[in-house]
Order: sequence, then structure tokens, then C-alpha cells
Amino acid sequence: MVSLSEREVNAQLINACRQGDREAFRALYEAYKDQVYSITYYFFRGDAAAAADATQQAFLKLFTQIGKYRGDAEFTTWLYRLVVNVCIDGSRRSWFRAKRANPAVLDNLAGVESQESNLLKAHDAASVRDAVASLPPKLRLPVLLRYFEDLSYGELAGALNCSIGAVSSRLSRAHELLAKKLAWMKG
Repeated sequence: MVSLSEREVNAQLINACRQGDREAFRALYEAYKDQVYSITYYFFRGDAAAAADATQQAFLKLFTQIGKYRGDAEFTTWLYRLVVNVCIDGSRRSWFRAKRANPAVLDNLAGVESQESNLLKAHDAASVRDAVASLPPKLRLPVLLRYFEDLSYGELAGALNCSIGAVSSRLSRAHELLAKKLAWMKG
């Protein structure tokens, strides 16, 4: 059995998609749906409905614009650029709805020690999520793509349509803001 590289598989899938092959579209969707949803979920501050809408929008754009993919960059870089644009458009239209923690959930925790431990962990996780979510989109997207999708600086530059220096600057600024917002967690 011959093993094809990811690049070869993507090239075959992309060509099949360009020819209207539904199974190829399905395979492309299955290959990238989790990554796209993850980015949109964190971008929209944990709002599952907004993330699902943005994910759907990103794949609709992907399927309608696949003919515009020239192959100059990695396919994933091009896809992330589509996702970034959908997220930015969505934030401009105020698609996201802030979700508040449900106090009733705390009543269901098992024991006192368990309650305290779980509450602290949940509070810390919510604080980090809220701190990242509070960043301006121009700073939030590089953080999400770098730390949740593990993109390199070069890949980030391609996905965000900016220079590597701009990526570095945005991440540095985001780190500064996050450090200030989360300083209480160190002590």
C-alpha cells in the first residue's frame, strides 16, 4: 500500500473539491472541522452557538472559494486565513453572546474539599479564558492560533496576512496584557 503525504492528500482532495466531488468536500470537512471549531470557540469566548455558526460560515466560504486557493502557501494557512476573516466579520456583527457561569452547577459538586478544588480550577480556567477573550481580535487571534493550533510564526504570518515581525509584536503585546490581567494568579 502506498502512503501519501498530507500535502499530496490535500492536493488530491482540493482538486476533487474543485470538480464538485461531494465526498472530497466531506473528507476535507472531517479533516479540519475540529481545528476550525476550536479556533472559533475560543474566539467567541466559549459561545458554542456562535462558534458553530462561524465554523459553518468558514466551511461555506471554503467550499465556495476553493477555486481561489493557488497553492502558494500551505492549505492550512489558507484555511486559517478564511477562519480569521470569518471571526473578524463575526465580531464586527456582534455575533458573540457572553455566557455567564451558572451558579446552579456549583450546587452539584460532591464534597467540601472537592467543591473548593473544583471551584478554584473552574475559576482559574474561566479567568484565563476570559482574559484571552477580552483581548482585541488583532491580539486574540495570534494567541489562539499559536497556543491552541501550534502554528509557527511563519504560519501565523500567512494566516494573519502580516509580517513575522507583526506576529511577534502582537504576541508580545498580548502576553503583556494577559500578564497584567492574570497577575493575581501568581500569588
